Amino acid sequence: MRADAVVHVVDDDAAVRQSLAFLLVSDGLAVQTHESAADLLAVARDIDGCVVTDVRMPGVNGIELLRRLKAQGVHLPVIVMTGHADVQLAVEAMKEGAVDFMEKPFDDETMLAAVRGALERQADAAGRQDRAVEAKGRISALSERERQVLEGLVAGHANKAIAYDLGISPRTVEIYRANVMTKMRAGSLSELVRLALLAEMAD
Repeated sequence: MRADAVVHVVDDDAAVRQSLAFLLVSDGLAVQTHESAADLLAVARDIDGCVVTDVRMPGVNGIELLRRLKAQGVHLPVIVMTGHADVQLAVEAMKEGAVDFMEKPFDDETMLAAVRGALERQADAAGRQDRAVEAKGRISALSERERQVLEGLVAGHANKAIAYDLGISPRTVEIYRANVMTKMRAGSLSELVRLALLAEMAD
């Protein structure tokens, strides 16, 4: 992690910006806050570190921010914050290049770990390809039903919707979901989605 790396917090809610900045600074991280995606985009070419952004903001939202950063050739790791009902948006964000998503309210230690992981993330293509092949190997070990449940989760569907689509009970989906998490070695839904999307790189 570079000594001059800065965590850029983007949120239109001042209270969220301040509390997240306080958390990160208390962990020894340098922080800069931005009240809109437009503010960040204005300086994006000149910054280093990572970005933590809300997905729902007036004007340029978190998804569009990712697209515009990519269009500018800016390859900063981006963590997206979402509400509990925004899993589908979070999946879309990860498909646009976000490295992680955090559901609000999030645990402080989980956020700090995600930020440090983003700052330390290896950018080399060979390393990404190795991780992609490993993720694909884990998916190949899933049963057909477990893969169907995984596909539903990556699509942002709730357990009840997956159960309806597959003609099984929500409780059975929970069991398959737990099996998928174990076999994929994923500690959270965001990590599971990231692994599934990463596996697509190995195709």
